[in-house]
Amino acid sequence: MPNAARIAGVGTAVTQDSYSQRELLDIFRITDPRIRSVFLNSAIERRYLTIPPQDANGLRVPEIQGELLAKHKKLAVDMGSRALLTCLDSVGADLADLDYLCCVTTTGFLVPGLSALIIRQLAINPSCHRVDVVGMGCNAGLNALNGMVAWARANPARLAVMVCAEACSAAYVFDSTMRTAVVNSLFGDGAAAVALIAPERGGDAAAGPRVLGFASHIITDAVGAMRYDWDDDQNKFSFFLDPDIPYVVGANAEHVVDRLLSGAGLRRGDVGHWLVHSGGKKVIDAVRVNLGLTRHDVRHTVEVLRDFGNLSSGSFLFSYDRLLKEKVVRPGDYGVLMTMGPGSTIETALIQW
Repeated sequence: MPNAARIAGVGTAVTQDSYSQRELLDIFRITDPRIRSVFLNSAIERRYLTIPPQDANGLRVPEIQGELLAKHKKLAVDMGSRALLTCLDSVGADLADLDYLCCVTTTGFLVPGLSALIIRQLAINPSCHRVDVVGMGCNAGLNALNGMVAWARANPARLAVMVCAEACSAAYVFDSTMRTAVVNSLFGDGAAAVALIAPERGGDAAAGPRVLGFASHIITDAVGAMRYDWDDDQNKFSFFLDPDIPYVVGANAEHVVDRLLSGAGLRRGDVGHWLVHSGGKKVIDAVRVNLGLTRHDVRHTVEVLRDFGNLSSGSFLFSYDRLLKEKVVRPGDYGVLMTMGPGSTIETALIQW
């Protein structure tokens, strides 16, 4: 692939306040032992969240759907803008160099889209090409990256950036059900940005790994296993996670990964770096066992879950950022990026340094 797009840089951002799982249980005065067990056995230590203010009795004020949408807009624009600026700095570029902006989000609906709002917020050139990927869920980062690679290859030497901004605390419902407890124990606020550039014919390649290919698999029998429903009692959207989803994802992981690798004449043992979506402890374990990976292989995935929770579409880029900071990658190393989400979907990409 002489003009393969390369990942030139990455940047991340989170919201202001973080909480331990125990602090959240105390803040919301949750005493049900079953729910406390879900929080405290999640393999998550802290998450960044923007929780509602207290009323006169010290209880957290319920947020109506309109307030949650406003929260999503505020947090997504702020985090997304900061992640974008950090990403550009890592490339040695500035806003004037940006030719294509792709924004990914699931935790709220915006019209105009997040890309337009960030372009206005940062005074980016209004002729910048843009696209918004909305509602695809935790897998969406790789769905969008696939399109970004195609754009970069068709526009050599021009800079494209994808921003995944998820204000998960703007998608919470607080009640006493186990359904919402599982969701509330898992997700956190965060944004990540990644820069892509393809060299001109005969020109110098940018630093960073080449993106060699993608493989996707949608498990249609589990199309409703991860979904947003309208909650008539709460008058807001409520996210649902099927308890069996870790096993469904795990059972299908090897098929899509092997298809990705076989296209390049590789086997799993040829891959030096695995950057898997931090979907939850059971999801990570199911993927690791079914792919025959070691705990060391998924160390960044586990660490991101521990320190941030599930960050939805940008989680895998937080793991990628940690890998770069580790400074263990060598030229020629292969890496697999893997995300999972509604559909139910498994997305993968193969990269090489």
